[in-house]
Amino acid sequence: DAEILDDAPGALWTRSAIDRDRRKESDVPRLTRIVVAVDPAAKTNVVAEDGAATGIVVAGMGDDGRGYVLDDLTCRTSPDGWARRALSGMDRYGADCIVVETNNGGEMVAAAIKAVRPTAPIREVTASRGKWTRAEPIAALYEQGRISHVGSLPDLEDEMVLFGPNGMVGWSS
Repeated sequence: DAEILDDAPGALWTRSAIDRDRRKESDVPRLTRIVVAVDPAAKTNVVAEDGAATGIVVAGMGDDGRGYVLDDLTCRTSPDGWARRALSGMDRYGADCIVVETNNGGEMVAAAIKAVRPTAPIREVTASRGKWTRAEPIAALYEQGRISHVGSLPDLEDEMVLFGPNGMVGWSS
């Protein structure tokens, strides 16, 4: 929408830290592990004003010990829609598994994926702390220059630089 989004005061990430370690696809070493991470929305939200999207990110670990964020497949669709999108990302990148957060929806998250592909490798995780607390160690890895975005991931990066201690600055979730 031609908006210029600045880093939010107190946000965990800055554009300068993300840009500093950005890599071209041709500069990414062999990846020893790739996962698709899914953080489902509690309901289908077609437009941003309706609430949260289902976060889907593809990431890998390079044989150089660095983390690489390969793609942002976040979407606003039904459980069948995001399950298919996550599986498509797994196929495209040759991911080892899909990591699903079960706090929102519990068994439904894995069940949505298994309904599309019963043999999909899934690892379920339960978040025991708030988003800010869980994000702090990841933000520290960015500050240490140990995580790189591969190419441009504008929607993900806009959210990252607006993520403050009280949630997304200027967004409703």
